[in-house]
Amino acid sequence: MKRNYYIFKNGQIKRRDNSIEVIVQDNQKKYIPVEDVDTLFIMGENLINTKFIHFISQKGIVLHFYNYYGFYTSSLYPKEKLNSGMLLVKQVEHYTNKKKRLIIAKEILKTGAYGIYRNLRYYNERGKDLEREIEKINNLRDKLDNQIRISELMGIEGNIREIYYKAFNKIVNQEIDFDKRVKRPPDNMINSLISFVNSLIYTTVLSEIYHTHLSPLISYLHEPGTRRFSLSLDISEIFKPLIGDRMIFSLLNKNQISEKDFEKDLNFLYLKENARRKILMEYDNKLKTTIRHKELKKNVSYRYLIRLEMYKLIKHLLNENQYKGFRIWW
Repeated sequence: MKRNYYIFKNGQIKRRDNSIEVIVQDNQKKYIPVEDVDTLFIMGENLINTKFIHFISQKGIVLHFYNYYGFYTSSLYPKEKLNSGMLLVKQVEHYTNKKKRLIIAKEILKTGAYGIYRNLRYYNERGKDLEREIEKINNLRDKLDNQIRISELMGIEGNIREIYYKAFNKIVNQEIDFDKRVKRPPDNMINSLISFVNSLIYTTVLSEIYHTHLSPLISYLHEPGTRRFSLSLDISEIFKPLIGDRMIFSLLNKNQISEKDFEKDLNFLYLKENARRKILMEYDNKLKTTIRHKELKKNVSYRYLIRLEMYKLIKHLLNENQYKGFRIWW
């Protein structure tokens, strides 16, 4: 199975025969067989040339760039190799038809909200006293089916997340004093951590979309726009609670990540390299973790669960099966 590779140190990345050669500042070299690579994550400033770009594009490798602070900036998305004019027409049809769009948007949001509920239930059962938060969120979840506009759905989603994020103060054993979600830029340790982990979910979803016939530009919950792959934003809503948030809680509650892993003088905006490596190792391990799939009757990885979500959406668009988002059952 092909893997994600994370390249950290400032250096040079180039093609070497049928491998990727990484040269860091102390002239140490590492060779990565291109057949092993699914996605490359470039952390910080590295030199690359057009020969390398052409090489990985031919191999269908998606490249994601992160800046000095560890924040996602852009992706190199190779020319699509799995084009389908018929599916593209169906994607557009389900976006332009308000009723069809609303069906998909509701299911995405209901699935994401269910993941949030399950996280709260998990920690409530472990003595965190989240009954009030669970009750409030369940009341909001019950209202989702009655909404007739995307804007109404997004309003409820915002209310759910406001309650959920305030519950972080109970879930996390560290003293975090987390009040609200701030993104651009993050203003504290928790916001920086959420932004970094969410960007990993977003880019992983984008890489999985590339391996299907779907266009990443046409979405249903989020409004399609310039400079973003909005379908990746949609599907990320399902997997942020399931993969990202659970990993954040675990890292913080095991004291694997704390304030010392951030630059306090930069308002906790900068996540230190060692901490990034730690998070990426946990994230990669999570993607490789397998579960017994109830319908497929076989073990599948969390990463493949994301791919399966695209396949289910494709079947819905082609009127083969009603789309049902992935819900944790264990």
